[in-house]
Amino acid sequence: MRTDLIWKFAIGLAAIVLSSPALAQRGASCHNGMSFPQFLASLKQDAVKAGVSQRAIAAASPYLVYDQGIVNRDRGQRVFGQLFTVFAGRMASENRRVRGQQLIKTYAAAFARAEKEYGVPPAVITAFWALESDFGAMQGKLSTLRSLVSLAYDCRRAQMFHDETIAALKIIDRGDLTPAEMIGSWAGELGQTQFLPQHYYNYAVDYDGDGHRNLLRSAPDVIGSTANYIATGLKWRRGEPWLQEVRVPQNLPWQEADLAIKHPRAKWAQWGVTSADGRALPNDNLPASLLLPMGRHGPAFLAYPNFAAYTEWNNSLIYATTAAYLATRIAGAPPMHKPSAPIAQLPFNDIKQLQTLLTKQGFNVGKIDGVLGQQSRTAIKAMQVKYGLPADSWPTAELLARMRRGG
Repeated sequence: MRTDLIWKFAIGLAAIVLSSPALAQRGASCHNGMSFPQFLASLKQDAVKAGVSQRAIAAASPYLVYDQGIVNRDRGQRVFGQLFTVFAGRMASENRRVRGQQLIKTYAAAFARAEKEYGVPPAVITAFWALESDFGAMQGKLSTLRSLVSLAYDCRRAQMFHDETIAALKIIDRGDLTPAEMIGSWAGELGQTQFLPQHYYNYAVDYDGDGHRNLLRSAPDVIGSTANYIATGLKWRRGEPWLQEVRVPQNLPWQEADLAIKHPRAKWAQWGVTSADGRALPNDNLPASLLLPMGRHGPAFLAYPNFAAYTEWNNSLIYATTAAYLATRIAGAPPMHKPSAPIAQLPFNDIKQLQTLLTKQGFNVGKIDGVLGQQSRTAIKAMQVKYGLPADSWPTAELLARMRRGG
């Protein structure tokens, strides 16, 4: 059975189950037992206190309905678990590099203005534009207000989506979008770079001069607003790089390869790290971390302070690295070097077992989900150090075998 048909069946089933009093009670457990209508009335009162007009609330009300299908999606979402080279090969494609460069020329005035005002290079903006919506082609097809209020009533991230719903109402009140125009992803994100409503309300700017901040249809507004968010919200450092592919020697002190560890470029050069083409790194004090998304046998990058903007945008390391890499490609960097031999990735269940064993050793790996997140990588590195293995944070069959044996 096709996945889309399975999902339609699941949503239809959810609509039937929604009438169950037991489900409604579970949904209201973090709202003092309120039914959804009671919760919605309370939320509207909070919106009025936050300055939203009754006119905007009335306009939005037909769209403020509960959808169990949205909640099911939120609870069932999976994070990125592919090899970096596979994910980046698909998402940071040659077509997106070329299209990004074309759009920089097409909207040269808006990009130049954004770089002058915010210090964010065009390639950085364009890479997010590519990954978030394929330059506006894939913005989502669901009612934003329906998604937000459903997630606000659910208890997993209730306060976050309560606040996002009020921000969406403020966007309507300000005149940027009508409730009917608010169409986006299931998680309530809007526009061509997929802003949550609070980001939209706080950082959207009118770059085309029409009096509205329209991130769904106005490319200049998308460019200026994304630059504003990266610079102001994510603390971009003007004039500094973000990511650079490098070569690393096999005798590197691998335990130094960690986003939490920074050294001057001169120190990395001293350890034998060079540019990807073999040229020497600048002998300066610009701090950088060595990022090995697939361990010591895979691609290697120096991640500069601006790389933090990528992990703030999306805390998935594979997404952040792909976005930063695509930006370097749009800016003119050559393709990254491919590993000389295939790199083994532990199967999903083995990673889950490894996470379980790490937890038994006292490490906090977050959710045991078979996905290699930053907490798991940190714990893996610590065990590699303990066993005298190269501490490159990449899980291997050897490490798993050692941990199974307990020594």
